This record gives sequence, structure tokens and C-alpha cells, in this order.
Amino acid sequence: MNVPEIVYILWWITLVVAVVVILPLAVYLLHRTLLAARQIERYAATALTAGVGIAGNTANIAALDATIAVATGILGSAHAIEEHTGAIEEVLGARAAAIR
Repeated sequence: MNVPEIVYILWWITLVVAVVVILPLAVYLLHRTLLAARQIERYAATALTAGVGIAGNTANIAALDATIAVATGILGSAHAIEEHTGAIEEVLGARAAAIR
């Protein structure tokens, strides 16, 4: 098989271009991709820390809802006690007046 010499020359030129231009460009782009991935990982770790802090700070909201429900019940009981205290005061006042 007789291959023309120009084929070999083109082959070597293509190989040199690939090694000198394409390979460094690929390494550069892969390096930038690696740096971007590491930066994303750092931001994700920061976001995770912030998210855990927010979850910890908002965990007591359910307890506040329970406190409001209990306080509403206590308010109703306090109102009933106040009414009964007024009735007891009137009865004791009437008995004290009758004794004098």
C-alpha cells in the first residue's frame, strides 16, 4: 500500500495541534469545572448550616401554638373564677351586714 507523504504530514500536524492546543484547553476547562464544583460544595455547606440554624430557631413555633391554646383556656377559667369570686363577695357581704 502506497500512502502519499502528504497524509503523514497532515497526520503529524493534526497530532501536534491536538497536543499543543486541544489538550491544554481541555485541561484548563476541566480545572475550571473542578473549581466551580468545589465552590458549589462550599456554598451548599454554608446553606446547610444556615438551614439547620433556621430549623432550630423555628422549632419552638409549635410550642408557641400550644401555649396560646392553653392560655386561651386559662383566660376562660380566670374569667369564671372572677365571676364566682364576685358572687362569693356579695354573699359574704350580705351575711356580714346581717350579723351587725
